[in-house]
Amino acid sequence: MMPVRAGLLLIASLAVTGISQAQTSASPDESLTIHGVTLYGIVDLGLQYDTHAAPINDYFPAGSADIIQKNGNHSVTGATPSNLSQSRVGLQGLEPLPGMGDWAAVFKLETFFNPQSGDISDGLKSLTQNNGRALTAQSTNIDTSVAGQAFQQLYLGLASPTFGSLTFGRQNTVLADGIAKYDPQGASQAFSVIGLSGTTAGGGDTQDRRLDSSLKYTLQTNGVHFGVQYKFNQATGSANSAVEAQLGGDYAGLSVDAYYVKVKDAVSAGALSAAQVAMLPTLGYSVSNSLTGTISDNTTYGLMGLYSVGGVKLFAGYEHIQYANPATPLAAGFNDIGNYTLAFVNNAAYDNDKVLQVYWAGVKYTVASLDLTAAYYGYKQNSYATGADAGCSTTVSGACSGNLNGVSFSADYRLTKRFDMYGGLMWTGVQNGLASGYLYKNNINPTIGGRFKF
Repeated sequence: MMPVRAGLLLIASLAVTGISQAQTSASPDESLTIHGVTLYGIVDLGLQYDTHAAPINDYFPAGSADIIQKNGNHSVTGATPSNLSQSRVGLQGLEPLPGMGDWAAVFKLETFFNPQSGDISDGLKSLTQNNGRALTAQSTNIDTSVAGQAFQQLYLGLASPTFGSLTFGRQNTVLADGIAKYDPQGASQAFSVIGLSGTTAGGGDTQDRRLDSSLKYTLQTNGVHFGVQYKFNQATGSANSAVEAQLGGDYAGLSVDAYYVKVKDAVSAGALSAAQVAMLPTLGYSVSNSLTGTISDNTTYGLMGLYSVGGVKLFAGYEHIQYANPATPLAAGFNDIGNYTLAFVNNAAYDNDKVLQVYWAGVKYTVASLDLTAAYYGYKQNSYATGADAGCSTTVSGACSGNLNGVSFSADYRLTKRFDMYGGLMWTGVQNGLASGYLYKNNINPTIGGRFKF
């Protein structure tokens, strides 16, 4: 917990200093900025009912599963965090560089938290809390890039309105930036399949929605968008590395971007079975810090767009994600994000490549201070099973072909510049291979809440 405490103490001390100085030297609207450093944050909390879910978790960033999960088995009502936006607090700064034209030094750091519990968001802890538990005894637990790190983003770099920005550190990927822009629900965790599940933003696995040790360059000029990002692996070779690229543009209300992503040794983490927990003492691993992981090399192609006319925005997107066995297998005991240990690994899950197609469309209508949004999301998985199940399209195996569909509606009303209230719901359902092992096959999650931004 020391890194988390240190991070929060840093933010708190800088925030108190900045606010106290700004209150005597700036107008009320600028009171959170001093000497080019800005304190910002979001607190988002609501009340949700789920028809088929597991108990709400104090550490998983969204609290509840929102979309139907394998362990969803009864109705749940409770306070859920970060429904419309991830609750966070952070600092960002911009310092013009004399004699260097419009170049400036920039930095950003931010921490995610769960306001209903006061805990630092840690999705991987939600997994370890359910190690060895039967499905019917589990609380919500889903893999994520948010693993209790002190900072979900922490980068330093240079930026120019003319030449773009170059940043290095832990930061969102260019693909995740695209999802936030082209998802009609704005990557909302309560109302968007691709917002709650990081599969799409992570290029196949949610842990890659944000990348450690990554160098990122983005440019927007004369209606053209361009971005590249590379994750260093701290060693030789290409294992554990990632590369992303983006190219697109704007014209007469239309914005379109194409994406390419290649991730080596992507990790999909999960809770341990009871049998695996029983083996931990002989392996020397702790049950509170151990997980299982499926390892793959992922290749993603994506195309996304939006069209704005008056108060209406139309959205659409498509991704083709291919999973293959890793060229460089990972050994058991691998140190995953958040300092969690993969006590068991599977490097042979995709003897036949898995292909997941993700597609979505939606519309947002804005009138005065009210946003009304409707969206559809879909997954289509091929059959990558081998042996007796080859070519299957039933629930006999998770490797059979299958589908997930989701439909959502939301309304967001801005009472003031910084405070809004929202309500909506999302229905999700799974079929065939994507429903394998599920206790129930659909969920509806009516949600209301409020959000304060500063």
